[in-house]
Amino acid sequence: MNVDTKLVKQLAEMLDETGLSEIEVEDGDRKIRVARQMTAAVGAAPVQAVPAAAPVVAAPADETPAIDAAADLKAHPGAVKSPMVGTVYLAPEPDAANFVKVGDKVAAGDTLLIVEAMKVMNPITAPKAGTVSRLCVENQAPVEFDEVLAVVE
Repeated sequence: MNVDTKLVKQLAEMLDETGLSEIEVEDGDRKIRVARQMTAAVGAAPVQAVPAAAPVVAAPADETPAIDAAADLKAHPGAVKSPMVGTVYLAPEPDAANFVKVGDKVAAGDTLLIVEAMKVMNPITAPKAGTVSRLCVENQAPVEFDEVLAVVE
């Protein structure tokens, strides 16, 4: 078997850039899988992102029981989910103000945040007009496909 070390190196760099723990590519009969062991501290960071945001967004007491669990958030009609794996940026630049904060009114198409994937900045927009009731991620946190990023009601 002839191993393409350049491709393996590129895939390993992608793991570092995206925060993924593994990646697999297939081309005909050839399949390459690159994985890394996540340490407890690194693996805990994405999990801590949601609870850390919860106190800030849990202020409206009348909404909390209806969308309390992560599973309920995914089913929420105003949930804005990540279309890809990547890194979240809440502001357009490091020193700039966030695109939105909890309580902001947004129009359909307004940018809520950015998900960077493979060095491409992908704006995540409001699917409808409403109020941002939750931001479920922290700045520069890794996100997974279909993860709830925000809720617009």
